[in-house]
Amino acid sequence: MYKLTHAQYFEALREDRLLGLKCLDCNACTIPPKRTCQECGSTDIEPVSLSGLGAIVTFTVVRVPPEGLDAPYVVALVALDEGPWLMGMIGNIAPGEADVKLIGKKVKVGHKVMAGMKYTAVGEGVVPLFSILDMES
Repeated sequence: MYKLTHAQYFEALREDRLLGLKCLDCNACTIPPKRTCQECGSTDIEPVSLSGLGAIVTFTVVRVPPEGLDAPYVVALVALDEGPWLMGMIGNIAPGEADVKLIGKKVKVGHKVMAGMKYTAVGEGVVPLFSILDMES
């Protein structure tokens, strides 16, 4: 049984809340929802609210998008302050401005509703959308 379902995860994300799972054995956080801790494999996990704050580890500019999406856009892998890594879009930078200076930038997660997502039951989905907190440094 899932302690945190994908439906609950995405509904919270629509409200700009980030939910994950905290392991009661090793204290690691797991995101997105899984049945076990991503670090130790324990099933002794519980839902937890995460800060949504983190730092960019790496990024790419998507120029050839999946069907139904428009390119270009920037996707980043972010190390959240609580430990796990999360992938999402970056909303406040133009794809042509994305360069190596993004690595290490502090971000906050929000959400973006994506219409035309072919592989969702309702034709739209919600994805993590990161905002860079300090565009000057």
